[in-house]
Amino acid sequence: MNINRGRMSSWIFILGVFFWAGCGGGNIPNRGQMDIYRFPSIEAAWVQNGEPIEFEGELWYPTDGVENLLDSEVYLVGEYRGVQFFIEKTDIRPYDRLYTKFARNRFRYFQKKAIKP
Repeated sequence: MNINRGRMSSWIFILGVFFWAGCGGGNIPNRGQMDIYRFPSIEAAWVQNGEPIEFEGELWYPTDGVENLLDSEVYLVGEYRGVQFFIEKTDIRPYDRLYTKFARNRFRYFQKKAIKP
């Protein structure tokens, strides 16, 4: 009877270790998974005031438009005045829009203003 208890204890211990490691209990990094980008609790005042992002020598202005995007659908291209900004992974140069994240899966987009001749 003692042999079975010892064997059962070993199996319980082994299963517990696998469960603990699988749940992140070992503080093991999530290798191979997409980044999850942070976002502020409130949108930056300079964005709300309509101030532009300067990127690649051009000014990009915030719009009232927002899009629902997953973090896996955007690519981080920089940070401006403490705010990360992104492009869609499917976009190519010259980019149509830049994005800032302001909530979970919510991105405000920025566009270049047309210069009047």
